[in-house]
Amino acid sequence: MIPLRDTNPTHRTPLVTLALIAGCAVAFAWELGVLASDGPAGLDAAFQDHGVVPAELTAALSEGRFVSEPSLAVLTSMFLHGGWLHLAGNMLYLWIFGNNIEDRLGQAAFLGFYLLGGALAVAAQVAVTPSSEVPLIGASGAIAASLGAYLVLFPRARILSLVFLGFFYQLIQVPALLVLGFWFVLQLIDGVTSLGAASADGGIAFFAHIGGFAAGIVIGLLVRGRGAEPLRPATVG
Repeated sequence: MIPLRDTNPTHRTPLVTLALIAGCAVAFAWELGVLASDGPAGLDAAFQDHGVVPAELTAALSEGRFVSEPSLAVLTSMFLHGGWLHLAGNMLYLWIFGNNIEDRLGQAAFLGFYLLGGALAVAAQVAVTPSSEVPLIGASGAIAASLGAYLVLFPRARILSLVFLGFFYQLIQVPALLVLGFWFVLQLIDGVTSLGAASADGGIAFFAHIGGFAAGIVIGLLVRGRGAEPLRPATVG
């Protein structure tokens, strides 16, 4: 099941969402430049420098170095991606679900929410693999927070999805509760399966997805508890 768009309208241009997408695109262009000039080894070194290396972050925090290169990498890692499909998939999800969360929270609050969700997602993955030396990259954790918030704020919104049935596929509108619930169950299954596996320190950071999604649900519930009105400044005239 691949979501393509939602039928949930927004009331203003999602400037922060667009800026985040542009930031990820610019970062990916930089990655391509590194790959062209320094080859795969150079790109791996860039990921090591600007991605989150759990072992390095764990060591820095245990030494009381809360402001350090490993902690700064929590931010920079959110803009790096491992390939075209990684980037395209993340940006599709960010556009479909992030614009409505931005519309609900307001621009400044959404940016804070996005960065906090990404940081909590990293914390979840590092807690599971604290000694890993494989860098974590990608916006998936922050986007997962947007998915979690969307689930509780707009559970009945309709999502146009591409559904595969064996060799056939069909475009159908599916409630957000089903689309996002199905996505989260898959992350849980894959995350639990990866525990103790030889590849647990590499590949997809499932617990970043799980942690980000859970953070988004909690924040979404807090926002929903404040009432139906969007959390954005009133305008005059």
